[in-house]
Amino acid sequence: MRVIIVGAGEVGFNVARRLSGENKDVVVIDMNPKALSKVSDSLDVQTIQGSGSSPEILEEAGVREADIFLAVTDKDEINLIATFLANKLKPGIIKLARIRNEDYTKYSDMFSEGDLRIDTIINPDEEVVESILRVMSVPGSVEINDFVGGKVRLIGVKLPDDSPLEGVQLMKVREQLGEDIDVVIAALVRDDELIIPGGLDTIEKGDIVYFTCMRDQQDELLQRAGILSDPIRKVLIVGGGNVGSLLARALDNKKYHTRLIDNNADRCADLSEALDRVIVLNGDGTDQDLLNEENVGELDMVISVTGDEEMNILSCLLAKNLGARKTITRINKFAYIPLIQPIGIDHLVCPRLSAINSILHFVRQGKVISAVSIKGEEAEALEAIAQEQSDIVGKPIMELNLPKGTLILCFQRGDDVIIPTGLTVIEPNDRLLIISTHKNIPKIEKALTTKLELY
Repeated sequence: MRVIIVGAGEVGFNVARRLSGENKDVVVIDMNPKALSKVSDSLDVQTIQGSGSSPEILEEAGVREADIFLAVTDKDEINLIATFLANKLKPGIIKLARIRNEDYTKYSDMFSEGDLRIDTIINPDEEVVESILRVMSVPGSVEINDFVGGKVRLIGVKLPDDSPLEGVQLMKVREQLGEDIDVVIAALVRDDELIIPGGLDTIEKGDIVYFTCMRDQQDELLQRAGILSDPIRKVLIVGGGNVGSLLARALDNKKYHTRLIDNNADRCADLSEALDRVIVLNGDGTDQDLLNEENVGELDMVISVTGDEEMNILSCLLAKNLGARKTITRINKFAYIPLIQPIGIDHLVCPRLSAINSILHFVRQGKVISAVSIKGEEAEALEAIAQEQSDIVGKPIMELNLPKGTLILCFQRGDDVIIPTGLTVIEPNDRLLIISTHKNIPKIEKALTTKLELY
């Protein structure tokens, strides 16, 4: 597979890193020589200095022989022109473009056909808001992802000290929780190490447990596991930019009592006019006097989503110190991600990681519907259609010789979602949810597409 990436920023670099590590043929284009130098020094990929909006540069990159074209610069106009030219030079190529400006996204129908066709418009801000809303729906969670059209959830939750699951073998989890609950333990995080477990593994005190469950059984499952916490009602948003305003609109209803702080008076005036129930305040999210005036210690959640990640971190730490129950911070630099929870912030959202997740399933071989990174990039959850020629079709799961660190969590057959056993046989067109460590992804891709052995 040949992939051309326009843009060598955080998104372009990290997509290139993921794909080059899987032995895919990657070309990265960027105007900035320093950004390209970082790519070429770190990765086994081809780099070309120049504009992705130049037909000559795209020809030099081999666009006519490429399978996928990714335009992920920080400039929407460059991404749009680059995908337009790629479509002219190779009409059948799969194209993804990172577009954030609402002036373009609200006319997304224009990009569905003809010379302007873009297979997927990636809007990281919208993805981040969806991620925040999912976390708010399960306040005790570390990470939540939806699959099978929203019917199945993968929920990562830190096990409380009094949970009845402590010390329970995984093969006995359903016995402990009740046979009427369909659940699979997809992964454990113990001492910051991710484990794809087997049936003989035991849940231990302090583990982060990733449950795979039916969406409509989520609350009952968490309650029986001793995890369900009080719902989120009182919310403070710090930052009224793209993410903050989108989130405020999503929370502008009777269910939430929402306040928003921003230090730009003109932006506050615009937001105040556009929102009905959200209280908009002009001020600094790191102003302790202001936070005290707004009784931040009584809030269920403080969500800091300004464009300044240092301010986001400080405002969350300050709010937590003043008594806020939960905090979410927006992070752009990947290097900061491992630091967030150890310093006391409950959750993080990363627009660039959201963009990478949106891209991944397009570059996965086989009929992959979605792909999501778990615990940063240590594992990946793939949702894919089982094809007739696939190596995983026609025999019991226990005979598939799946690589260590790989589990089939569930699958959809027709309208039914099934939690499999070792005796379950995968049939063509089953919609599978698979979790695997990152190093096994190339083997899983082969298994989804061919009759090649996994070992």
